[in-house]
Amino acid sequence: MAKKTELKTKVNEASVEGFLNSVADEQARKDCFEILKMMKQVTKEEPKMWGASIVGFGSYHYKGASGREGDWFITGFSPRKQNLTLYLMGGFNLHEDLLKKLGKYKTSVGCLYIKKLDDVDKKVLKELVTASVKTM
Repeated sequence: MAKKTELKTKVNEASVEGFLNSVADEQARKDCFEILKMMKQVTKEEPKMWGASIVGFGSYHYKGASGREGDWFITGFSPRKQNLTLYLMGGFNLHEDLLKKLGKYKTSVGCLYIKKLDDVDKKVLKELVTASVKTM
């Protein structure tokens, strides 16, 4: 029988504001507070720290095809060294029209990577976050 591995990234009581204030790059820190405000408006949820470096909003319980299950946030973000990473669930193929209008970005399965908020259309970004939350 396969050993059950526990997810390391869990919701905790660490201070979101304290974490964001610790972001060394001034522009990234400013962008994070702007994303925080936007995601709060969209989700109507209070932000929580997930693990040591992800700010998440809301939560849902999932069960994967492998049988693995756990809790995860509905949407969130993290200031990484290379990019600001936004976690948008439900995939990007549903939102190709919005992505065309977004600006400079990269994606992976559920992540949207941007260097700084000035590289993207903030209105379109908010629409993407809203669409992702509705999908969930």
